[in-house]
Amino acid sequence: MAEVINMPKMSDTMTEGVLAKWHKKVGDKIKSGDVLAEVETDKATMDMESYWDGTLLYIGVEEGQAVPVDALMAIVGKEGEDYKELLEAAKGGATKAEEPKAESKESEESESPKETAQGGGLSEEELSAKGITVIRMPLLSDTMTEGVIAEWHKKVGDKVKDDDVLADVETDKATMEVMGYATGTLLHIGVQKGEAAKVNGIIAIVGPEGTDVSGILAGGDAPAAPKSESKESEKSESPKAAEAPKEEEKAQVAASSNGGRIIASPLAKKIAKEKGIDLAQVSGSAEGGRIIKKDVENFTPAAKSESTKTESPKEAAAASAPVIPTYVGEEKYTEKPVSQMRKTIAKRLGESLFTAPHFYLTISIDMDNAMAARTQINTVAPVKVSFNDIVIKAVAVALKKHPAVNSSWGGDKIRFNEHTNIGVAMAVEDGLLVPVVRFADGKSLSHISAEVKEYGAKAKAKKLTPADWEGSTFTVSNLGMFGIDEFTSIINSPDGAILSVGAIQAVPVVKNGAVVPGNVMKLTLGCDHRVVDGATGAAFLQTLKQLLEAPVTLLA
Repeated sequence: MAEVINMPKMSDTMTEGVLAKWHKKVGDKIKSGDVLAEVETDKATMDMESYWDGTLLYIGVEEGQAVPVDALMAIVGKEGEDYKELLEAAKGGATKAEEPKAESKESEESESPKETAQGGGLSEEELSAKGITVIRMPLLSDTMTEGVIAEWHKKVGDKVKDDDVLADVETDKATMEVMGYATGTLLHIGVQKGEAAKVNGIIAIVGPEGTDVSGILAGGDAPAAPKSESKESEKSESPKAAEAPKEEEKAQVAASSNGGRIIASPLAKKIAKEKGIDLAQVSGSAEGGRIIKKDVENFTPAAKSESTKTESPKEAAAASAPVIPTYVGEEKYTEKPVSQMRKTIAKRLGESLFTAPHFYLTISIDMDNAMAARTQINTVAPVKVSFNDIVIKAVAVALKKHPAVNSSWGGDKIRFNEHTNIGVAMAVEDGLLVPVVRFADGKSLSHISAEVKEYGAKAKAKKLTPADWEGSTFTVSNLGMFGIDEFTSIINSPDGAILSVGAIQAVPVVKNGAVVPGNVMKLTLGCDHRVVDGATGAAFLQTLKQLLEAPVTLLA
């Protein structure tokens, strides 16, 4: 009988896996113990073995696809066996559930877009052909969902032009002007001053005087089809463009009539800034000399006349001022899917930070003796011992004296661990892994060093297994190797504390009343206040300080 192969749960935090590679294809004979595929989990890439003998009848997941735990991946059975019923049962009737959706799509497609766009059976393009424009609440910011009408500049019955400002709209970020981009009579105002309208909601209608808009309003606030720019507005722009040689004179007159202030629409200002155009040289064609989009787009800088040779002292000074070149940059970015590891890091650390009340304690360690001891140890040690190895050993010994720090919160009980399993945070390409040095208090510095190096190699190769990263009671995170003086870390749940290790700094210190050169390292203990109190954490740090400043005690 055919058997369904589901995505196995390969770690305690795994919720889904990515099918990295299939080692078998449909029709291949497989035996129990054969590697079917490689699966990328949140922590490593692992082999998925078959527990059945037979023929691979069906593969339901493509390489690179993410699959939830317990979801169907493949079917194994006898060659030629009918597995369709088994596949239907495994999918839980998903195929049937999709049929109504397909029907609904067909029914949606059968509806005329003209009927859904507006009441009365006309689309906005057809309304535009009749000279009627439906003005909707525009999307004025990336987070805007609705806008409040702060002020109407026109009232029903007023004549409007395509560049007139109809209203001021207050968004979630600023108060901005809304232009109708329509010519005719303001036939209807749908939102009164002080009221809010959803984005794409009807706020006004412009059209020929006397037009009945009741049929249009019956369509409600359905989003309209995209409206192309009117050809008539293009034609009306061309005669004004021919007047470009006199634009500078017009601009100066308009500016002086407004007390020297240049009046321009936000869009015109934006385009002028991008093109490096001085708005003082552009004449506005809208009411009151206001500069709009088409004025900037049609602007042609006037050629300098020979009269510039007889400029006034003020003009000469302005001409000699440094010219700031225009630089137009390009906004660009790349996106890539979130890896399984990064998804789990985001989930676990978010849960830890917002569930466990963190507090931090920092202490400075005199590392002179530790540096001297490390030099002597490495002359006889079979493997090179690092400062991080010495810190791990010192932490494990200190935790035996302060079991309250070696604890975890269990909701209705607190677990005080009598063993010391130290998690060592390691940075890899996709994120962070925390393999565990077990019973570190009983291991030598050489043993700890060799174990950490082995974990580092396996982590980079994505070959760590669940047994390597499960069961920590305390975590050490070291960024000192990257030159970080001090930092704070988020607790690696369910641990009750985490130690952040900074760089060793050469600084002046006071010894025996004299300022002398010294080497200082800062340690920051992050504590879960539900299990570790301030005094408890401080006492642990004092013990750790004593061990690191007299490292011979670690060898006793």
